[in-house]
Amino acid sequence: MEQLREWRSRIAAELEAVVAFWERHSHDPEHGGFFSCLSRDGSVYDDTKFVWLQGRQIWVYSRLYRTVPRFRRPELLEAARKAGEFLQRHVRPEPGSTRAAFALRRDGRPERLQRSFYSEAFCALGLDELGRAAGEPRYRLLGDPKRDPPSEPDPEAEAMVEWGARHVLMHLQRGDSVVLENVSPEGEELPGSLGRLMNPGHALEAGWLLLELSGRRGDADLGARAVAGLVEGPLRWGWDPQHGGLFYFLDADGHCPTQLEWSLKLWWPHAEALVALLAAQRLQPRPELISRFLHMAQFTFDKFRDPEHGEWFGYLNRDGSVALSIKGGPYKGCFHVARALLMCEEMLGDILDKEEIKE
Repeated sequence: MEQLREWRSRIAAELEAVVAFWERHSHDPEHGGFFSCLSRDGSVYDDTKFVWLQGRQIWVYSRLYRTVPRFRRPELLEAARKAGEFLQRHVRPEPGSTRAAFALRRDGRPERLQRSFYSEAFCALGLDELGRAAGEPRYRLLGDPKRDPPSEPDPEAEAMVEWGARHVLMHLQRGDSVVLENVSPEGEELPGSLGRLMNPGHALEAGWLLLELSGRRGDADLGARAVAGLVEGPLRWGWDPQHGGLFYFLDADGHCPTQLEWSLKLWWPHAEALVALLAAQRLQPRPELISRFLHMAQFTFDKFRDPEHGEWFGYLNRDGSVALSIKGGPYKGCFHVARALLMCEEMLGDILDKEEIKE
């Protein structure tokens, strides 16, 4: 357990360093909101503001402020407030729209709209957490109270959670030995390379989310299936035996994937793996899960962490060398790294506390 204590301290220090990087470099003092397109040293190379990354950073700041005493700093909440108010002013591409823009110019003018709902989802997630942290319901109001009638909590919400869990499990195929990125609406394997596509990062993320759900419901069967098929499985078939690390994409039959970036090592699957391993350990305490976590943590910190400028590189070549030196862009912001470090610090605390009780 001494190694876990050391890693808990190291992860806590890294969380502080990561948040400090974004505090130093990403804030827009003129218009509010955050820059995400940051070079290795934190300098801004593009001032476009991506709405889903705004919502994600608001969530990180607000969650840290609300739940971690050492982050209960007024300036952190104030930065989240300014970003939240920036979104509330500018997120709709036109007045009355029920959509959110995907990208905004620095001053908030809409630049791009996408068909996906990632902007809406993470805008709501961030503002909801900001409302909780600030104790102000106005941040949690996205509708127009004069036009939209008040409503009670949607009774269908819990059914949607069940629907989501059921559909995640549909991607476990071939006797739960693989997790396919795409399946038919009926949960059947699709033909061709599209049907054989696997993404270890998505599988691991789905794994820890189902583990959270199983813990909340006390569903041991769901938890066991998630550990075996969505945590241990992806770590087995997704690991690069030659250079280490998780592949971005793989083919279930061993063919070369058609995605040009298939062999890259990205930051977020490794962050999700750390969370998934500790979530699995909390449910099924086993020495091999701890060993795997220690190995994954060492690889991730050695390869992705930038000791000179702070934060993590996002994109590595297959051999672990840096492919892109940027620290942020349209897809990488202040979210996956900080969230993983926060969750790992909390879970390691729980695991160590239980071990002390046993002793």
